[in-house]
Amino acid sequence: MAEESVVECGVLVAPGPVWDAAVRRAEVIGRLADKSAVRLAAVDEAADELGVSRRQVYALVARWRAGEGVVSDLLPGQSNGGRGAGRLPDEVEAILREVLASRYLTRQRRSVAAVCREIARQCRIRGLRVPSRGTVLRRIARLDPVKATSAREGGGAARPLRSAGGVPPEVTGLLEQVQIDHTPVDVIVVDERHRLPVGRPYVTAGICVCSRCVVGLVVTLEAPSATSVGLCLAHMATDKRAWMERLGVEATWPMSGKPRELYVDNAAEFKSEALRRGCDQHGIALRYRPPGQPHFGGIVERLIGTMMRMVHELPGTTFSNTSQRGTYDSDGKAVLTVAELQAWLALAVACYHGQVHEGLGRTPAGVWAEKVAETGAPVTVTNETAFLVDFLPVVRRSLSRSGFVIDHVQYYCDALKPWIARRERLGKFVLRRDPRDISRIWVLDPDGTAYLEVGYRTLARPPISAWEQQAAISRLRELGRAEVDENALFVMVEQMREITDTAAATTRKARRDRERRAAAPPRVQPVAAVRTPPAPEASGDAGVVARPFEVIEQW
Repeated sequence: MAEESVVECGVLVAPGPVWDAAVRRAEVIGRLADKSAVRLAAVDEAADELGVSRRQVYALVARWRAGEGVVSDLLPGQSNGGRGAGRLPDEVEAILREVLASRYLTRQRRSVAAVCREIARQCRIRGLRVPSRGTVLRRIARLDPVKATSAREGGGAARPLRSAGGVPPEVTGLLEQVQIDHTPVDVIVVDERHRLPVGRPYVTAGICVCSRCVVGLVVTLEAPSATSVGLCLAHMATDKRAWMERLGVEATWPMSGKPRELYVDNAAEFKSEALRRGCDQHGIALRYRPPGQPHFGGIVERLIGTMMRMVHELPGTTFSNTSQRGTYDSDGKAVLTVAELQAWLALAVACYHGQVHEGLGRTPAGVWAEKVAETGAPVTVTNETAFLVDFLPVVRRSLSRSGFVIDHVQYYCDALKPWIARRERLGKFVLRRDPRDISRIWVLDPDGTAYLEVGYRTLARPPISAWEQQAAISRLRELGRAEVDENALFVMVEQMREITDTAAATTRKARRDRERRAAAPPRVQPVAAVRTPPAPEASGDAGVVARPFEVIEQW
């Protein structure tokens, strides 16, 4: 029986067993050749591993370094001549490699004819025999197709030639890895009061890679930030029954718990100090996709893409682009508020959990329930606010006799008095602030074990958001106020709110500002510490009580 042959880049290389031997040599010799100095002990170890002599190891290393570092350079029994092998002088081989690197593997994408002419020119100058066009073509065929395409056309063109990251480690546990991402939603929402359009919201979603269950979902009018990531994590880590009741959704969504690893892209909000410190605090590993390669986060990308195709069926959709939208009046057809859109998405997710997943061959809810029965429910948190604090933006300030000052606003409470007495030795404190409501901050105690909630020093001040505060400061400076004080700031915020309320029925931006202010978190009892015990084991009930939506496409 004839030996099976191996084909590389369309060229017959060697019979199967011979090729396998060359691959084994490449693994050993490649590591050895990468070293600046080849030690005798390492050579002897390689010789024993390959079953060759010490002299042969040195010869293989020299052949690997002189060539292009490809497996075919190390084929057993390879000689300098013979049918199908290279018989060019070393000087000509050197010219071939140099011209291919400097002329062919460039973004200018010179033709093979131009490369052959340059090789011929350099050979004639040195008085060497000019290689044939077929020889040049064979050398080009031996180039790594991914590297060659990247060099000539860019990394994007080479992406289809790559695998999606090889064989990734198998994810077998619930929340062992959660992919999270966000995007503008392709639908216009309206305000609660006048039911007039305010623009497109943003959605942040997290999905469990093991079960393919959606474990976190947040819709906001704010652009993606460290806070929206923290809100999604808080939604992920807490029991969702109370949240579903507030939305008025009759469905089951038992998938909750703290993830063991977050897999995210390289956006600024995923590299913030707030997220890094929060993940460290709760033992959550943070891992980033390779830059410029979105297919590494393909699971959450597919989820978000599917959600956007679903919302194209909603009134007020903007579709994916203007050509798809055509003459459709997105503003005129808009009817859903942010809360109603979030309720719709919650129902869609609940229905998806109960449908057979093509990749799993089962329902995501069934996989979740089975894993819970095997290993127990993931650890959840009972106090969403306390958990969220660890993911809020970080501010560092020194403590004064009157408390802390952040952007012209003073914060104070009597619990600060023991620290005030020794503030010189304590240095700057780590403070956390929710941009949606800056009426309180959380101060990390000097021991780094718990947060103390501190409110306005002037308790009569109304809760405002960080964007209102910054808008008021900008407006005061436009009016020529070189010094901005707290009283002037809050007076300006009140005036701006009055203008917004008056113009809300006619101005889109004013309506959006009003909705952002209305989306501030509800006030809760003060939180002294962030350490929370695990919640009771979640139920494995995967039943869905919801009206059906279109099937979310599988991935």
